[in-house]
Amino acid sequence: MQRIHLIGICGTAMGTLAAMLKSRGHDVRGSDQNVYPPMSDFLRTQGITLLEGFHAHHITAELDMVVIGNAISRGNVELEEVLDRKIRYCSMPEAIRDHFLWAARSVVIAGTHGKTTTTSLAGWLLAHGGADPSVFVGGIAENFDGSFRIGGGREFVIEGDEYDSAFFDKTAKFLKYLPDIAVVNNIEFDHADIYDDLDAIRLAFRRFVNLVPRRGLLLLGADNPEALALRELATCRVETFGLSAHTTWQAHDLRVAETSTTFSLRRDGTPIGTFEVPLLGAYNVRNALAAIAVGAAAGLNTDTMAQGLRRFRGVRRRMQLRGTAAGVSVYDDFAHHPTAIEETLAGVRSAFPSRKVWAIFEPRSATSCRRVFQSDFVRALGRAHHVILPAVFRSTLSDAERLDAEQIVRELREAHVDARYIPATADIVRTVSREAKEGDLIVVMSNGGFDDIHQKLLDALTAREAR
Repeated sequence: MQRIHLIGICGTAMGTLAAMLKSRGHDVRGSDQNVYPPMSDFLRTQGITLLEGFHAHHITAELDMVVIGNAISRGNVELEEVLDRKIRYCSMPEAIRDHFLWAARSVVIAGTHGKTTTTSLAGWLLAHGGADPSVFVGGIAENFDGSFRIGGGREFVIEGDEYDSAFFDKTAKFLKYLPDIAVVNNIEFDHADIYDDLDAIRLAFRRFVNLVPRRGLLLLGADNPEALALRELATCRVETFGLSAHTTWQAHDLRVAETSTTFSLRRDGTPIGTFEVPLLGAYNVRNALAAIAVGAAAGLNTDTMAQGLRRFRGVRRRMQLRGTAAGVSVYDDFAHHPTAIEETLAGVRSAFPSRKVWAIFEPRSATSCRRVFQSDFVRALGRAHHVILPAVFRSTLSDAERLDAEQIVRELREAHVDARYIPATADIVRTVSREAKEGDLIVVMSNGGFDDIHQKLLDALTAREAR
């Protein structure tokens, strides 16, 4: 047993790590500035001591290890105490590696888009197939009712994030995860706050692929040229997946319904069967293909995986239906990159071809608030019938750097899309709840809480229905 303290414990990944360490019998505690539900409740139910605020006296002599969260920087009083007293410390991904991955068969799911869903799918297929895997995912996987699973099997399926690791290590987290099986769904420019350009992103993924041992397996998204180009670097077996011809795992004859997508599958050109995944759109079929390839590598048979896919319950905040009121359905989605937005809306339009779609998008992430994707957001949001944009979240950016939401609205209107810039959440709720018609779909997209707009919309629609 080790005594472990986590600085910044209330972050999603740090809280998950804390619970995993506790499950291994360690004495775990942690501190954070903002301690509130649901994370505070989750940690306390796990038996983890939660310390509110950052204070030097939290760093005590008996600690064996301090895990430094990604959001913690120099000047934090606990970090300074750790450095002054030369107490052992590490980053979150290093802690995961050292406590869980050295002895495991590490399955690392990477890529700009689809990581959380693919990790949840792959982990669930292995669990359903009896492999009893461990899983670490950057969201709430409904099949596990949480963001992690500790199993007794050999496989450890982990979401491989390309974001940086800690104040002392600005390299990607996934470089710590010892991949035996590496999945790269796709590669695009993202994280403009830490990567200068696409070349910098490419370099991170090249370094990741270079870690796969000769006996390992590299799974690449065939429909993304940047991901597919990584096959040139591989020293291990490579398989590809996608909708394109001449791939190892090829989906075709996609049929999108209101609650699922059905597809036929070929492996190296040989028909395997028909699969149904309770998710919408081609992009989720690609996620399912990656998970199937992982399952096959672990020895699962086709029938078991087909049954597992049908029983997949999704990931919270990935096209999650929050409710229906006055005949209007309100969905919550985490999309904040133009490609993710476009694919999400395309999937919705395919599943509900006769219904009007409202896209309410909050530019909140470090990248989506920047002008770098100005024209891409116009293209992506143009998939909706009605578009609402609030004020851009980050006020510290200069005008030259900041996304111009009003310009996006003007360009969408020129393309004959009903688009509006409405800065305040209360005004958005008032407008949309008044104008949305029975049968309409509202898709709220943000990587933050967005002032609980989903529930406010449902409450306003319910009140309208009662009148």
